[in-house]
Amino acid sequence: MKKIVLFVFLSFCTLSFVRAQVGQFPEMNVPDHTPMMNNTWEAIDKMMYKVTYEGNKKVYTPTYPPVLKALENKTVELPGYLVPLTSGRSHKKFMLSVLPVMQCMFCGSNGIPPMVEIFLKDGSVLFTEEPIKIKGKMKFNPEPLKGNSEIQIIDAVVIK
Repeated sequence: MKKIVLFVFLSFCTLSFVRAQVGQFPEMNVPDHTPMMNNTWEAIDKMMYKVTYEGNKKVYTPTYPPVLKALENKTVELPGYLVPLTSGRSHKKFMLSVLPVMQCMFCGSNGIPPMVEIFLKDGSVLFTEEPIKIKGKMKFNPEPLKGNSEIQIIDAVVIK
C-alpha cells in the first residue's frame, strides 16, 4: 500500500512540475516546421564547390550540376523561411531557407541547409517565422564572392 501511495504522490509531483514548466516558459515550445523540400530545393542542394589555390589562398568556385543548370533563367516556385539580411520589419532582399532560422541545422553537425537570395520585384514582405512561397526567375550569381548567395531568385513575388 505504501508503494502505491508513493507512486501516486511522485506522479502527481512530476505532473505538477511539468505543467509549471510549460506555463512558465511557453517560448521553449519549439513548433515543428513544415517540410519545404521540393524538386527545386533538391536541385539547389546538389550545388558543390571546386577548390583551387591562388598562392596560399583557397578559392571556392561553385559548380552547378546539370539538374540545377537546367533551372537557370527559368521561373521557379520555392517555399521556405525568410532569413533577414538586415534588421527591420519589412524586407525587399533576403535569404530563403529550407529550414527556419530557429532550427538551423548548421548549428549542429549536418551542414548548412540550402538557401537562396531573394530580390522582390515590387514592394517588400514583413518578417515572419511562418513559411512563405516565392515565385521568380532563378539566376546564378556571376560574382559569388560579391553577394550573399550563389543562387538568386530575381523579380520575385510572394505567392499567397
